[in-house]
Amino acid sequence: MYLQSRSPYEFDLLLLAFPMHFTWEILQAPLFRSMQEVTHMVGIRTCLQATLGDMAIMLFAYWLTALVARSRHWVARPSRSTIATWLLSGLAITIALEFYGTEITHRWTYSASMWRLPLAGTGIAPVMQWIPLPLLVLWYLRRLSAAADCSEAPSSNLAGRQSNDSA
Repeated sequence: MYLQSRSPYEFDLLLLAFPMHFTWEILQAPLFRSMQEVTHMVGIRTCLQATLGDMAIMLFAYWLTALVARSRHWVARPSRSTIATWLLSGLAITIALEFYGTEITHRWTYSASMWRLPLAGTGIAPVMQWIPLPLLVLWYLRRLSAAADCSEAPSSNLAGRQSNDSA
């Protein structure tokens, strides 16, 4: 059950996902040729911008999945289809944006050490980002949802016991 006093899932999602994506962006930076010659602060700013883009992708994929599931609360009890929708929509958006950024606008380039998908030419690191990180976020969102359910249970059990004791 979703508690009204609990923060929206979107807030929790962004709060959990931000440090994971920022860390990923920092770690994959050497795989981008455009990051090899920049100053430290420019690199951090670039990774921060990429992380904000990752947050937008994650939020859009969440809302798309909520639309398909007909509930914003799908993360409390995700099914295989909602998990697949979330992961595949994030992957598709990532591949499209990476293709756009590297092949059309040339905003960034991959280094020689970046493996690429055959056909699209998208780097493996940005694609791989969309498998473990969303699954970790989903796992933790489920834990938060279960914790919220548990925090509600004792008060309802206590009320039930008091009415039974007085009878």
